[in-house]
Amino acid sequence: MQLRPYQLQSVEAVERGWKEFRKQLLVFPTGGGKTISFAHLAQRRFYTRMGERTLILAHREELIQQAIEKLHAATGVFAGKEKAEFSATLRDPIVVASVQTMIRRLDKWPSDHFGQVVVDEAHHVLADSYLKVLNHFDPTADVLGVTATPDRGDKRNLGQYFENIAYEIGLIDLIKDGYLCPITIQSLPITIDLNAVSQTAGDFDAGELGHALEPYLKEIAISIKAKVGNRKTLCFLPLIATSKKFVEHCKDAGLVAEHIDGESEDRKEKLAAFNRGDFQLLSNAMLLLEGYDQPDIACVVMLRPTRSRPLFAQAVGRGTRIAPGKENLLILDFLWLHERHSIVHPASLIADSEEEAEQMMELAEAGGGDQMDLLELQSSARSEREQKLADELAEMAKRSARFISAEQFALQHHALYIAEFSPTMKWHSDKMTPKQVEWVEKAGVDPASVRGKGQASQILDLYFKQRETEPASSKQRYVMSQHGWRSPDGLRGPFEATRGEATKFFAGLNGK
Repeated sequence: MQLRPYQLQSVEAVERGWKEFRKQLLVFPTGGGKTISFAHLAQRRFYTRMGERTLILAHREELIQQAIEKLHAATGVFAGKEKAEFSATLRDPIVVASVQTMIRRLDKWPSDHFGQVVVDEAHHVLADSYLKVLNHFDPTADVLGVTATPDRGDKRNLGQYFENIAYEIGLIDLIKDGYLCPITIQSLPITIDLNAVSQTAGDFDAGELGHALEPYLKEIAISIKAKVGNRKTLCFLPLIATSKKFVEHCKDAGLVAEHIDGESEDRKEKLAAFNRGDFQLLSNAMLLLEGYDQPDIACVVMLRPTRSRPLFAQAVGRGTRIAPGKENLLILDFLWLHERHSIVHPASLIADSEEEAEQMMELAEAGGGDQMDLLELQSSARSEREQKLADELAEMAKRSARFISAEQFALQHHALYIAEFSPTMKWHSDKMTPKQVEWVEKAGVDPASVRGKGQASQILDLYFKQRETEPASSKQRYVMSQHGWRSPDGLRGPFEATRGEATKFFAGLNGK
């Protein structure tokens, strides 16, 4: 299976990172094909490092079986399965295992048996069960955590264990490049009061949420019927009983709807019927979060308010895949009233901070209930903040004409993430290296305005990326013309070559 360009970049970035770090993160949004990337990493590890083996840890049957199937499809390798009645062998180049089973069978596996351990859904890594398994293999194994795009708070938490984010690609990038579908949101004027709902383990209590939602279910069902059109719709609710009641209201409103849960004896039949389009709306109590792929889902309704961004992203991720005839994913967003704790909204999927998410949702609510493209909302919010930053910089005393500040660099390149950089990994706050200082100055940025290694890396990544698109020098173009160079698509000759293309050309020439 051929890797997408960003998947290949992720594999190469992780392998470069192993030279310096032993615990790395790979950050992909749901639907981005993370399994394909770590499948190739496992294959490369075995064939380039004298047979080093890889262990892949997951926590649910669906994820384990999905990983085994995609590993074979991507690499041709049959992975061993370590779960319940299944037992992998010490000869298997790749083993996919449940954490619970590995804990019971650690004695079977020598501590130096695996050269690489991959933690799928890495936000679980700080749990005692995961740490027990990882500590067993810690003397020799490199650890790669794979997770959907986390926010800054999640990254800080993961930074307690992982040392580096080797590669990260966001939902925005995959939407723009056509690998995931566009997202529209529609705010509905149904205010649901959650002030009486308490918290359990840092999130809203599911039982109390179910009771708080019940008075609104009929109104919500009527509103969904009015907005979804013929979209295939997936709904998430906090309780099985609440989901069943909600489905009855949906049927009364004229929707063809069904409920499913872990105890449903006809679970497979209902999923198959939903796949065929026998009914339009499927409701569940947070069951179909991981390992469920139905690309033509075109509307997601999250009726389980949460403070957890990963939980929200998993739910919405069921609808972000592309499918024939599917123009976009619609997220219906209700007005959750809660004074004490922030609630995750659709804007949180792509916002770099809670402040940006709130700004985007304010713009959405001001839209009068119309459907609004999520990326356009972010663009509008960032334009407002760019203007504010420009005004603030204009009031500052002028720096030396030789340099601009890191904030001015960010503003010039429409890269607010640089101006709003916040450290997540431990090394981000370290002092810049002399080489970084040298290149930051070459980029025209005052080193005194840069907040450590992390922000410097962001500035230089953007600087080098843009340098590659600049025209090649006259001398480079002349030599390339002597060798008959043309672009890979054959549409451009040597006198239209970029600096990046020239670099690759001469590296190949010198390697001959």
